[in-house]
This record gives sequence, structure tokens and C-alpha cells, in this order.
Amino acid sequence: MTVRILHTSDWHLGCPFKQIPGDAGGVLRERRIEVVREIASLARARRVDAVLVAGDVFDSQHVGDALLDRTLELLASAGGLWILLPGNHDAALAESVWTRLARRGPPPTVRVALGSEPLPIAEGRAVVLPAPLADRRALDDPTAGMDTAPSPAGAIRIGLAHGVVEGLQPAAETVFNPIARDRAARAGLDYLALGDRHGTLEVAPRTWYSGTPEPDGFRFREAGFVLLVELDGQAAPPRIEPIATGRYHWVERRLELAPLAPAELAARIDALRQGLPAAPEHCVVRLELEGSVDLEGRGAVDAALARLGAALRHLDREDRLVLQPTALELAALDDGGALGACARDLFERAEQAPTDEERAVGALALRLLWQEHARLAAGEGASR
Repeated sequence: MTVRILHTSDWHLGCPFKQIPGDAGGVLRERRIEVVREIASLARARRVDAVLVAGDVFDSQHVGDALLDRTLELLASAGGLWILLPGNHDAALAESVWTRLARRGPPPTVRVALGSEPLPIAEGRAVVLPAPLADRRALDDPTAGMDTAPSPAGAIRIGLAHGVVEGLQPAAETVFNPIARDRAARAGLDYLALGDRHGTLEVAPRTWYSGTPEPDGFRFREAGFVLLVELDGQAAPPRIEPIATGRYHWVERRLELAPLAPAELAARIDALRQGLPAAPEHCVVRLELEGSVDLEGRGAVDAALARLGAALRHLDREDRLVLQPTALELAALDDGGALGACARDLFERAEQAPTDEERAVGALALRLLWQEHARLAAGEGASR
């Protein structure tokens, strides 16, 4: 009889999203709870024997008590069997998020794999061999004990671990929590469920990273899935179905601008919405701006960026545009007196200040000075 599991990992409940301030960060934090609720519904709909969570259930050891209570309430009400594995963000320390959770008395349907003892599932037709992390940065392979871990005769062997499979990081880097690429073969595993990598990946035969069920960064395009795994028996190849669960898309874009008519500059930024993989409100975008603009163009760019940012869940700008006023713009500010001297000083600051922040302040001040001068000039012309 087929054993059916949902493999997920890297929930990172309580992730602060410090780089995303305000309401947008709050929405993304709440979404991480919502996706767990959706995983629970999926587990019921697919009638799985267990949900295996391969580490980093929580973003840190210091998440709030209210979040622990919400998590337990959600999992208890969901029913079914949940096996939670400590990862590197929530390692099983002597005092940890897991000891705090234990003091709350989790229901019997929620098992925290604090040790390596085999955990039977599916009425004993399968056994889960967990490899919890007791240290955030260990140099030993946490899965080594699976090679000799006992299991009942005829039972399907499922490994559950959190770490870095060899070859996924550059050889020059120190690898913490390393996992042998051939661990499934060495340990006679029918499936090895892994966490740590936030993108879905079959990294070796019978060996998969599920990735995080809700994308949380720009690195992995294949994030936002859980894996439905069906195992027909020992040595039978597992059937894997990635199921999309992500709602928010993290998108990187680069735009190189040159001095153009303001309307054309604005149109190029407005056009970025057309290439998004989902509705703008479901996108977090990192936009790199390169090139140069004049004073009038800078104003058009900023207005278009404000519109884009209002439409997106969040806009992260890396603005390296160089301000290049036209001769006419500079001439308009050069009155031979204090105004001209101020404009020259700001222009020099925008070009030569020692830090990006100071140059940006100089450029902004020069643009505002030019806009105010143009407004006053237009008013004087209209009054004649």
C-alpha cells in the first residue's frame, strides 16, 4: 500500500523581514503563517500519512510566545501527523524554541524530532529517520547515523535532515552541516527529505530539497513549493509532485537610462509592470537603475518610481543614476549671485561627494532647487 507524505521545510515563522519596513513586511510575516494553514488543507485533501518539515520551522530561537501558541493551535486543529525537525535557525539547544514549545504541551499529532530515534508512520509501513541539528554550525554530517539506523523489516526508510549537500557550495567555503550526496544510497533510504536550501531541487537520486513554501528572497526562482511524495515500497522509485504554494514573487530587474524626454523615461519605468510574473501587489521587486538623467528627467523618474512602488508589495531601489544637468538647466540657475553659487555647490556635491548618500542628497537638493526656480519663473511669466 502506498505511503504518501508532504515534504516541506524552511517555514521561517517569525521572519522579521527587516529590509522591508512598514505594512509590507507585516503582510509577508503573516503570509508565512497562512501558507502553513494551506499546507494543512493540502495534507487533508491529499490524505497524506504525515507532513515532514525538514528544519527551520522558526526563523530564530527568539520568536515570540504568541507565535508559538498560534503555531501549536494551527497544527493541532489541522489534524494529521506533523513531524518537525530542528534546523540551523532553530537548532535543538539545551534551551531553545523547542523547549519552550514542549512546555506548552504540544498535541500527540505534533512530534518534534529532537533525537535520532526512528519514528514510525503509516501504521508502521514506513519509518522516518530524523537528523536534528543540535548546533547551528556543525562540521559533521548530521545524516551519518542513518547508515546504521534500524528499521522494521519491509518498512520504507525515509530520511529527514537539514544541511548542505556536498557540491552545492564553492569548494573554498567552509560548509556547515554537510550532507553526503550519496547518503540515500549509503543508508538504503527510499527517500531523503532535505531542508536548508530555499529552492526546490532534486539534488541526487531519491534526494530532494523541498524549498520554502513561500518565497522570502531573490536568490531562488524555484521557491514556493511543497512536495507530495508517494512511495510504493522498498526500492520502488518515489513519485514526486511539486505543488505550488507561494503567493509573493521576488523579482530582480535592471534598467539602464539615458537622458531622454521625461515622458519616455517615465514610460520605460511604467512598462516594468508588464513583465511581472504576477499582479503587482504580489511582487517584491529589486530594481537596479544605471545610467544618467538630466534634472527634468530625474523628476520624471522619481514620479514614475513612486507610482511603481505604490503598485507593488515592496520596491527595493538600488539607484546609481548619475545626474547630468543640461547646459540650459544650469544656465537657468546661474543668476550670477547666490542662486547660481548654491546650484554650483550642489552640482559639485552631487558629482564629487565621498559617499553615495551624500551624492544622492546633493542631487536631490539640486533637482528641488531647479524645480522651484522653474515654478517661480513660470509664475512670473504668467503674471506679465
